[in-house]
Amino acid sequence: MNAVDEIRGTAAGTAPVPLSVLDLVTVGSGRTASDALRTSVAIARLAESRGYHRHWVAEHHSMPGVASSSPAVILAHLAAHTERIRLGSGGVMLPNHAPLVIAEQFGTLEALAPGRVDLGLGRAPGTDGATAAALRRSDTLHEGADDFPQQLAELIRFLDDDFPDGHPYARIHAVPGPVQATAPGGVQSPARPPVWLLGSSGFSARLAGALGLPFAFAHHFSAQNTLPALELYRESFRPSAVLDAPYALIGVSALAADDEREARRQVLTGALSMVRLRTGRPGLIPTPKEAEEYAFSPMEREFVDSWLANIVHGTPDAVRAGLDDLQKRTGADELMITANAHGGDVRLRSYELIADAYGLPA
Repeated sequence: MNAVDEIRGTAAGTAPVPLSVLDLVTVGSGRTASDALRTSVAIARLAESRGYHRHWVAEHHSMPGVASSSPAVILAHLAAHTERIRLGSGGVMLPNHAPLVIAEQFGTLEALAPGRVDLGLGRAPGTDGATAAALRRSDTLHEGADDFPQQLAELIRFLDDDFPDGHPYARIHAVPGPVQATAPGGVQSPARPPVWLLGSSGFSARLAGALGLPFAFAHHFSAQNTLPALELYRESFRPSAVLDAPYALIGVSALAADDEREARRQVLTGALSMVRLRTGRPGLIPTPKEAEEYAFSPMEREFVDSWLANIVHGTPDAVRAGLDDLQKRTGADELMITANAHGGDVRLRSYELIADAYGLPA
């Protein structure tokens, strides 16, 4: 399988483009991180059995309701419980880590699940400024983001093991990695995970285009920037050894239930969780009852209405129609669905119903 084939998916059933899963490993009120991680395994297995193309997890920190602070650890666990589905990060926040560390982690994942691993990279901290400072051991919080192109270039050099002679890192090798194929007696595959750039604005869109890399846009929390960013990506795109044409994936919040009212009840839990996060009160994902009984202020209600307007939710047929419309408007090559709700059973049911609506293989 070549690099292009590893990136481009094939739509199954009647889906116009491949469908994938973005898992935030959410922890509901009354549940534990262990519960959330078991749900992640169940979702990955369901996604694999129903023809979803990838299952990605995202790096977040200092958020009680999100148990995905260590994507590489979670992906190793998911690799042990699946056989075919692509697994990856959506994403790892590059400024939080030394490039060599990421190359080693994802080289290890590639060795555990050959040909199934994606390395999605973001430049945001995945948290608040104080936590970012604790992660990076620096008081200069914008330093990492500003250095992102240089960090990315260094990471790709480590992944490809091709620092030029005379470079300070020329004799340093990310292991597992290509160096094992060139060592005496080496039989290690030189393959490495394809790199994706993630973004919620134009910076990574332009950089992904200039480097000829696939691009994943966070429509689920930056919907107003989706079309401009995708346009910038396509305008900036230059063919590369990785891709001969642009490939854009968008993350979409979507939740299907057996009836519209139940879908509304479930997505309201995520909306209340975001209200609390945005007002400095992060916590576990509330129950539907708690969300229904919460007294939203006028300002909070305005935020909730805006937030829910960007979540495709309702019956399976309504969700399919909403996803199809979004794909047509954006021209996205792939839709990555994230289902945020209090209960893992609700999320599993949603992915099942969406698969049914598209006729994905059972």
